[in-house]
Amino acid sequence: MNILIVGGTGMIGGHAAQHLLARGHAVTLGARKPAAPGTPMQNMPVLIGDYTEGGFSPDDLAGFDAVVFAAGNDIRHITPDDDEAAFWDKTQITGVPTFAEKVRAAGVPRFVQLGSYYHQVRPDIAETDLYVRARMLADEGARALARDGFNVSTLNPPSIVGAIPGIPAKRYETLAAWGRGKMPEIGAWAPPGGTNYMSVRSLSEAIEGALLGAESGKAYLIGDENLSYRDFFQLVFDAVGSRVTLEERDAEHPLLPDRFIVQGRGNVLAYEPDAGETAMLGYTRSDVARAVREVVEIAGGGA
Repeated sequence: MNILIVGGTGMIGGHAAQHLLARGHAVTLGARKPAAPGTPMQNMPVLIGDYTEGGFSPDDLAGFDAVVFAAGNDIRHITPDDDEAAFWDKTQITGVPTFAEKVRAAGVPRFVQLGSYYHQVRPDIAETDLYVRARMLADEGARALARDGFNVSTLNPPSIVGAIPGIPAKRYETLAAWGRGKMPEIGAWAPPGGTNYMSVRSLSEAIEGALLGAESGKAYLIGDENLSYRDFFQLVFDAVGSRVTLEERDAEHPLLPDRFIVQGRGNVLAYEPDAGETAMLGYTRSDVARAVREVVEIAGGGA
């Protein structure tokens, strides 16, 4: 299969590119600039464009068997200077379906969108959170374009654990430093609550599964392990060889600010993905601890 991965120079898209290439597919990266030197994607072909600025014409897209959209912006990308409503409209609500429509006009038969789990687990959050609403509308807008000859599906994953050599992994560098005792001012604690986590390896497997067998017009809620924030941070401490046992404290954590806990501090966003869908998509479960060890190694050495 000849596949274009939009967002292919990033962590998730880059992992998907490596996985699909290893599985025998032809892969082109769609990005605003070529992959950084020193990354595994540096020698892969690149189609330059920015979907939020009208890039990637139907002529550019013609000839691909499938497009994977892995470029959706999230709450890490918005700045205090951005108009929030306008930002989400450009990058999600209007931007994603408009791009999917170009893919259809180019005659590409399959489109797999990577979304986010919030609205599929807790649709009520979309009523009050602009980001979750934007993700929901981007998901629904793209899938509404499904037609005979144009298979559209969405994978809605949880928090993804992964890193790529050559791409800064600041979050995990900071977490690893904290676990090694280099940030004693923070202390050894985590906020209450928790969520589902999934490795980027498992996500890449699910992407291939969707490319090969997803039902058109369907959104798939995917995921792996439900963990408290304390348990997730403990995996990091264990990975760096710390013997510290974290406690739980009901306060805003400097490495997990409340604005990043979409469901609200103290709440748990847990679920079990459908067993039949998991089998069809063919992704690995129980992979989070391994992924944490891997990203800590990439971000600055293990135990």
